[in-house]
Amino acid sequence: MSTEGRTHYIGIMSGTSLDAIDAVLVELDDIGRCRALGSAALELPDTLRRELLALNTPGEDELSRAAQASVALAQLYASVTWEVLNSTGFNADTISAIGVHGQTVRHRPDLGFTIQLNAPALIAELTGIDVIADFRSRDIAAGGQGAPLVPAFHAAQFRTTHSRVILNVGGIANITILQADGGIRGFDTGPGNMLLDAWVQHHLGHAYDNGGAWAASGRVLQPLLDRMLADPWFQLPPPKSTGRDDFNLRWLESHLTEVYDAANAEKPNPADVQATLLQLTTRSIAEAVRHHAPDARDILICGGGCGNTALRQALETATGLPLKTTDECGLPAQWVEAAAFAWLAWCHDAGKPAGLPAVTGAHKPTILGCKYPA
Repeated sequence: MSTEGRTHYIGIMSGTSLDAIDAVLVELDDIGRCRALGSAALELPDTLRRELLALNTPGEDELSRAAQASVALAQLYASVTWEVLNSTGFNADTISAIGVHGQTVRHRPDLGFTIQLNAPALIAELTGIDVIADFRSRDIAAGGQGAPLVPAFHAAQFRTTHSRVILNVGGIANITILQADGGIRGFDTGPGNMLLDAWVQHHLGHAYDNGGAWAASGRVLQPLLDRMLADPWFQLPPPKSTGRDDFNLRWLESHLTEVYDAANAEKPNPADVQATLLQLTTRSIAEAVRHHAPDARDILICGGGCGNTALRQALETATGLPLKTTDECGLPAQWVEAAAFAWLAWCHDAGKPAGLPAVTGAHKPTILGCKYPA
């Protein structure tokens, strides 16, 4: 519903880190410039979080379990929608649509599919608002990776006169390269918070390593770091994307076994493994920036990794570039991904292709998402 040439959308994101569901209400003008008006967040219940993690690997009765998890997610997506509406004073009938990414449990563009758990028809029913979802599959159908999806949004919001990198550190890290000549590139660089969170949860029972303090207490295990960085995925050229299919605790344990058990060496200190995982994230991002954005003059960081002080310091040292949060450019770092899906929903309604072949490798630009009218 338009107001003086402006429209309002809600974007919802629950990322690979599985920590919370974020919702952002944005106002867009007629050329897609975005202003965030408010946000809300809901923590994922522990039982649902454990089930979503379990559904990342094959298991008994997984089709029924996935459907039930989708319904539970949709109910939470509807709840966070009402929270952001109530906190901002907007009514449901003033919102053009909700853009909902869903929860990725499989991402296999090499096999032609991706799976995001979601029940968008239920969200539309519970909120009375049109829902736009299933953003990845159209790009994959056109031969693309279906990810990352946010570079077009980054360009719309953060482009400047010089070459710049937008770094999103969620469970997976990805970069958008905004070139001075107007070009846009982007790809996943590898693990972001995902392995760091999994390791600290396994050993300390904490949801995440607050500020990177545990990693900062350890020392880097160079043989383990070298072994992990030798994974063939890191050598793949863009376009490329990844997820829990490639990087998980089993992957980490296999490298620990290769480095320590095979040599009959003493098991490493868990804090040292955490320090090494932080360097894995740092090095993979820094190498991607060095090889693919050599003329970048700054990095804008967003996502949950912004709160990891040790990671941010390591990244600034490794890249040699000033590292600022997107807050300094008008959009809070924690809101960027959810806002991106509001913007992608606006693109769908406007008939604007947001799937970029230069980013995903698709053979043509595509209009992303499917609409579920309220």
